Amino acid sequence: MKLFDDNEFPAEPYPGARPVFSFVHHDGVGHSLDTAPEGWRERQAVLAYGSNACPSKITWLRESLGLPEPVVVVRAECTGLAAVWASGLRIRDGQRPATLAAMAEVTEPHAVWFVTPEQLAVLDVCEGRGTRYDLARVHTGTVTLDDDTVLDEVLAYVGASEIRLPLLVGGRPVRTAEVPQRTAFSLDGVPAASHGLDVTLLPTTRPLP
Repeated sequence: MKLFDDNEFPAEPYPGARPVFSFVHHDGVGHSLDTAPEGWRERQAVLAYGSNACPSKITWLRESLGLPEPVVVVRAECTGLAAVWASGLRIRDGQRPATLAAMAEVTEPHAVWFVTPEQLAVLDVCEGRGTRYDLARVHTGTVTLDDDTVLDEVLAYVGASEIRLPLLVGGRPVRTAEVPQRTAFSLDGVPAASHGLDVTLLPTTRPLP
């Protein structure tokens, strides 16, 4: 069943608009989860806490980086984790991207991609794996899907360089849920020394551009 078109969820300003429900995305259209490819639950679960939950961004990944196949995006509730503003701006448009940080007693709605190896390879390129972000198994907090399934140590892209570590303003990270992009890009602060997460970094097994 068709649920929406991309134009209902624009990508600008970052991180873009996103549905408040699970969906399968293909050809610029969101469909209900019951149209997901067989065996999707056995795929790798990757937390999408920034723009990757935006349907228009998914189409951009297809057009710019060759993202293949339908994308399965499942709504999730994250506890002990927060999307916060990173210390550096994006070169291509000057917007401030999100990064992940440990934040006790915080619960936020995000999304989880269930990815094929080919889709994960595209995300690696988009996120600058090994330079801007690392791909890691996150041990901090809990990620619970809409059907109450608790994911065991979900993967996520976490800050690898100073520009993708959390920005501290007054000594504290700034949650994306509390401050919009139009304010975030002009925040004045300092990079955090760490994202504060307990993680296991995944080794890079292929050359990255």
